[in-house]
Amino acid sequence: MNYYIVIPAHNEEAFISLTLQSLISQTHLPSKVVVVNDNSTDKTAEIVLAFAKDNPFISLVEKKSSAIHLPGSKVIQAFQKGFETVDDNYDIIVKLDADLILPNNYFETIVQHFEENPTTGMAGGFAYIEKNGEWILENLTDKDHIRGAFKAYRKACFKQIGGLKPAMGWDTVDELLTKYYGWKVVTDATLIVKHLKPTGANYNKTARYKQGEAFYTLGYGFLITAIASAKLAFMKKKPLLFFDYIRGFLRAKSAKTPLLVTQVQAKFIRDYRIEKMKEKLFK
Repeated sequence: MNYYIVIPAHNEEAFISLTLQSLISQTHLPSKVVVVNDNSTDKTAEIVLAFAKDNPFISLVEKKSSAIHLPGSKVIQAFQKGFETVDDNYDIIVKLDADLILPNNYFETIVQHFEENPTTGMAGGFAYIEKNGEWILENLTDKDHIRGAFKAYRKACFKQIGGLKPAMGWDTVDELLTKYYGWKVVTDATLIVKHLKPTGANYNKTARYKQGEAFYTLGYGFLITAIASAKLAFMKKKPLLFFDYIRGFLRAKSAKTPLLVTQVQAKFIRDYRIEKMKEKLFK
């Protein structure tokens, strides 16, 4: 199976060479790697071009956007810019961050998951961060969720869910819609991805309300949002974030912010979330 990778990158000179080195060392090489240099002011572009010189499947695309780093919209707009430059001859499309080190067998294993089960729509490994000299699981999400840093989609699934939404919550709504359309989401705990930069490290302060807004646009409703907000604030060990998330939800509701999903999809999502909560309570 052919797989294409699109990497949004903004001022990643410290890490992107490690990411690209891990890609050119894969046991199953990508057919295309497109790095979108999004308004970088450092040597990101030079590093990418140096890799492209020796690896013709790597290319660079330039994009100019706001310098403010808000979660969701900026990174997906950059992804879209890169995706528009590739042809349709892929079996798998991958959205990858520029601050990762992947094991050499990462994509060989991902491709195997897609080949073994034609109903697998998405697949991915697990993110690990360095703490006190050890690599530990970056435990911010459930074990059946694929982190936004490394998303691999089967072409048919990617097209059916309508691609990626340029909004906070894009890496949750993609999985929920994948399940809505009957595809499977596969996570593989043997695939340890080193995440070199903590999640959200560069976010602007106004981003703290965006998570609550995302819960609203996913169609969660207040009860599920309150539970999800409490859980996420607890996992991040910042309990006061709960109030920021609720404030963001209420702001979005007051502004009648458009949902990322249809009303039918929103009902599916709420029912799915409630069932997941029941499973955890009664297992």
